Amino acid sequence: MSKISKQVTRHSRRVLLALVVLIVLLAIPTYFWMKDANASLAAQRNSRMSPVIMIPGSSATMNRFNQLVEILNKQTDKKHSLLRLEVENNGKIKSSGWINRGDQEPIIVVGFENNRDGYQNIKKQTKMFNAAFELLSDKYNFNNFKAFGHSNGGLIWTLWLEKYYHQYAEQITIKRLMTLGTPYNFAETSIDQPTQMFSDLVKGRKKIPKNLDVYSVAGTESYDSDGLVPEQSVEAGKYIYQKQVNHYTTMTVTGSSAQHSSLPQNKQIVNLINHYLLDSTEPKPDPTSPDNGSN
Repeated sequence: MSKISKQVTRHSRRVLLALVVLIVLLAIPTYFWMKDANASLAAQRNSRMSPVIMIPGSSATMNRFNQLVEILNKQTDKKHSLLRLEVENNGKIKSSGWINRGDQEPIIVVGFENNRDGYQNIKKQTKMFNAAFELLSDKYNFNNFKAFGHSNGGLIWTLWLEKYYHQYAEQITIKRLMTLGTPYNFAETSIDQPTQMFSDLVKGRKKIPKNLDVYSVAGTESYDSDGLVPEQSVEAGKYIYQKQVNHYTTMTVTGSSAQHSSLPQNKQIVNLINHYLLDSTEPKPDPTSPDNGSN
């Protein structure tokens, strides 16, 4: 064999060896990534946690539902731990509270530093909420959850279902959604005067999961309003959800505590949450019974 042929052979071997080493180096992190990913998927499949995730309305903070959770825990044998998150304008997420070990149905509240009203802000808040949801799903590995939104919180949930939920739909199921005093058509009293937001939500309704149960609750301090949101605006939610989801149910709460800002502390609302939103293996009393805090 000539000297040139030997040099070519040695060079080819070096190249082959280098390729083998490179493949091995690439394969090692891929192996561990796949191992971690499979472990995460297994943990998610086996998870028994089914949190209730709540979003408050405009001008409210992550502490908005403290009293609601306190009342709920007094009325139920199963106590729910409370974790609160606030998404800051710079993208950072701060937390307060905790989830107790073994709590399979904790309550998680997500608020925003930018908690102002208006469609453009609601779009920003929805994007901020998605960042919080991604963090929560990665950390707690739940495979299903329930949702609750007061006022604009219901709008954020609706927009999130249309714009972002598809990213999680194969691994995480949203079982039930309850919106409370949600102004689907803002302050308008007729769908003959649709807002841009309402038109957009109706247009995107086909992306809302069909297996979802939705409960829309309105408050009526007067005959047609909870003092802030017209009842017709709350009722406009049917044009978004009805005939799209599995079940769409509307309910109305009346009385002295049916004013918009008082609704989350209303004992009848707490009973509705317990009866329709939470998981339970035991029969629950009729939430509209006078013995259960109806107003």
